[in-house]
Amino acid sequence: MNEDISSEHQEKATVIRQLYRQLRQRPRLTEAVTVGAIALFAIAIVPFFLSAFNLDLLNRYLALAILALGIDLIWGYTGMLSLGHGIFFALGGYAIAMHLKLQIPPDASSQLPSFMSLYGVTELPAFWKPFYSFPLTLIAVFLIPALLATFLGYLVFRNRIRGVYFSILTQAATIVFFNLFNGQQKLINGTNGLTDFKTILGAEVSNSNTQFVIYTLTVLLLVGAYYLCRWLTGGRFGKVLVAIRDDETRLRFSGYDPTGYKVLVFAISGALAGIAGALFTLRSGIISPKAMDIAFSIEMVIWVAVGGRATLIGAIVGALLVNYSKSWLISQFPDIWLFFQGGLFLLVVLVLPNGLIGWLKTEGINLLRRLVKRPRYVTTYPSLEEDPEVRRERENLGN
Repeated sequence: MNEDISSEHQEKATVIRQLYRQLRQRPRLTEAVTVGAIALFAIAIVPFFLSAFNLDLLNRYLALAILALGIDLIWGYTGMLSLGHGIFFALGGYAIAMHLKLQIPPDASSQLPSFMSLYGVTELPAFWKPFYSFPLTLIAVFLIPALLATFLGYLVFRNRIRGVYFSILTQAATIVFFNLFNGQQKLINGTNGLTDFKTILGAEVSNSNTQFVIYTLTVLLLVGAYYLCRWLTGGRFGKVLVAIRDDETRLRFSGYDPTGYKVLVFAISGALAGIAGALFTLRSGIISPKAMDIAFSIEMVIWVAVGGRATLIGAIVGALLVNYSKSWLISQFPDIWLFFQGGLFLLVVLVLPNGLIGWLKTEGINLLRRLVKRPRYVTTYPSLEEDPEVRRERENLGN
């Protein structure tokens, strides 16, 4: 009897070892299992341990993590520092908000959004009418930001504008769109923005079940955005993006035209920002021109810098960490929290230039290996590092 039990345990242990060995040999499979487990944990377990307020914060910050992935795609991998992603974020938010404002009961005295009657508007503007349709709204959430990013990107990249000049242009575009939306009181309620959403697909937006569905959707879309970015950066296309970042001139001499690549990645990044804006608006209950504020676009860059550029996972970690830190600092130090945020960014730039994840992949892993008395991890050729003749030659040179 005992022998049967022990043999059964040995068989299970053998299966576990084989599975572990397969996972180590297939990093993509390991990554898929890990991401899937985290997503399942976030959907099935986390909501039962968080209060409604904390779950609301988590939902918002997960939406912002999708935005951070878009920033990492264009800045971390392609080397284009955009300070205008607030435009695309706001466009996605306005798209879903316009649909929600059109969910007016049939027996209402006016079939126009409530703010329009205050400004004497008697007929719904033509550009509002497509947003009666929920499918068209979903398409508009990512298509409008993507098309705008394509248009702006083509104009900029065709003229070989890059570096700091690209950053200045995106910042200037943010100012233009901010002032444009801020002054449209009759059309989109100007500086007050769109708020007071009642229903979506017949369900109350504020209902706890509806909010849980939105939270689940946010987690799934974050996973989808992560895998999209991983797929884009993992193959030949990703290598071209890195080449654009490291030496665009040399890439041109190699026969590549980086304009198309840069326009495409800028459009994808804009689409991700639009999706993030829509999800954030559904949870926050408001979208206004403040989303196009320059300070907010700079914050997006800080998230990626803190987490680690060109890592993807670092963008998600940075978005969550910085925003949670910001919420805590605002509650504890409401008058001086901006100084702490600025200090955090300076600390990252000076001490951790590769961000938290970048540090963990290099110095962090070497520190851990030193603690467990393992040889230092090398990023070149391990066999060369272990070669006794190479070691002997290094010792002779040292002497």
